[in-house]
Amino acid sequence: MDVTGEEELGPIRLKSLKNKVFTVPKNDRFGMCRSVRGFEKLNRIGEGTYGIVYRARDTKSDEIVALKKVRMDKEKDGIPISSLREITLLLRLRHPNIVELKEVVVGSHLESLFLVMSYCEQDLASLLENIQTPFSEAQVKCIILQLLRGLRYLHHNFIIHRDLKVSNLLMTDKGCVKIADFGLARRYGVPQQPMTPRVVTLWYRAPELLLGSKTQTTALDMWAVGCILAELLAHKPLLPGTSEIQQLDLIVQLLGTPNETIWPGFSDLPLIGQYSLRKQPYNNLKNKFTWLSEAGHRLLNLLFMYNPQRRASAKDCLESSYFKEKPLPCEPDLMPTFPHHRNKRAASQAESHSKRSKV
Repeated sequence: MDVTGEEELGPIRLKSLKNKVFTVPKNDRFGMCRSVRGFEKLNRIGEGTYGIVYRARDTKSDEIVALKKVRMDKEKDGIPISSLREITLLLRLRHPNIVELKEVVVGSHLESLFLVMSYCEQDLASLLENIQTPFSEAQVKCIILQLLRGLRYLHHNFIIHRDLKVSNLLMTDKGCVKIADFGLARRYGVPQQPMTPRVVTLWYRAPELLLGSKTQTTALDMWAVGCILAELLAHKPLLPGTSEIQQLDLIVQLLGTPNETIWPGFSDLPLIGQYSLRKQPYNNLKNKFTWLSEAGHRLLNLLFMYNPQRRASAKDCLESSYFKEKPLPCEPDLMPTFPHHRNKRAASQAESHSKRSKV
């Protein structure tokens, strides 16, 4: 992608130039770009690597939206590439389980850019930290099914999210789960192009990424799904490593030591020579989730296959018998409602990242 020229984005065009010009010509979908002054900021609800997010009111329609300010403070050459990618993708994506980009608005300066997104009352990270009673297994199944439906749509459209984690999963008061934060998302195709392996927050990062693979497929999203499912079932993060070395060690402790038999090409991965993996011959998932059904264990094992080519796809998972056995997934509109923890955060608290957001 050439960020020094013009980026074709379907219904809008952006320029990312040395002098930070941003233009949106008239078009059938958005017309001229509106000013951010048409929105009343109500409170700050989050901050990530790529921008600050506010809860805001559209003064024209009175609708409550999420207003994401694109972070420009470290940019010298215009709009960040991550934001260009996010806008490019979200303009084309329409699915109930993917956050909706409604429009792009600008501030008083040309380099001031905001994304107007559909508003969700909760993010799963905040819920997990604040709810008194953990999600039931029926509720966990409801959440994961919606995540899988959103991913099936993304992967069908040749998009890898590359940063799935509980803080990037939003939920409305009606129980609808939406995948958010597409700053690291990429299109993929054949032949596959090399991509940087330093993506996906550490706790959710697949072993092939930790070992330096530059070939990335939808399998890395599916590993993250396994981590999220396990976290919701166990009521705590499954693999909370503090470094890449420890992260690999935690994976080996849980799943056993990988080898060429179960993972062809394992010994040729770029960083394999930098690690001395412990010898651990056993898969300990059953010991970790002693109460889980056979179908549940089977699903987790398919998501945690070392060999990316054998890891379950979103489509495979949606057909899993785990979702057809009791307790059956509850319907989204029967999910409980919770206090709006994101709206209660003080500004000082919102500025500090939780552990879940750290790489």
